[in-house]
Amino acid sequence: MTGIAPTDIAAALAGVTEHWTPRVVGRVNDQYVKVAKLLGEFVWHTHENEDELFLVVSGTLRIQLEGDAEVRIGPGQFYVVPRGVRHNPIAEQEVEIVLIETVTTSHTGDVKHERSVPIDEQLSEL
Repeated sequence: MTGIAPTDIAAALAGVTEHWTPRVVGRVNDQYVKVAKLLGEFVWHTHENEDELFLVVSGTLRIQLEGDAEVRIGPGQFYVVPRGVRHNPIAEQEVEIVLIETVTTSHTGDVKHERSVPIDEQLSEL
């Protein structure tokens, strides 16, 4: 995760074996850079104090937003969910993403869920 070698996003994603289980691959100041694979519907949740950036590497991600809004993100596109906005990511087929989140961001925000992954598990080596 540190050193002078660049991070290979494709290799990092290849090491992800479970859907909805982000892995930290870098850090920029107070932001984690994470990779994840998504499939199916996640869980409605809110991050009260942090924005969350979703960058799609492959596939198409749909993010439902409170108030019946929705955004679709394709490869090479990103979307920032503003802090305090209730959202629910959905991947109808497998999607590979890069997430950029403040180090204080809880995986499922204000919701405790069986899919919640604590940060110590996200920090484990791929």
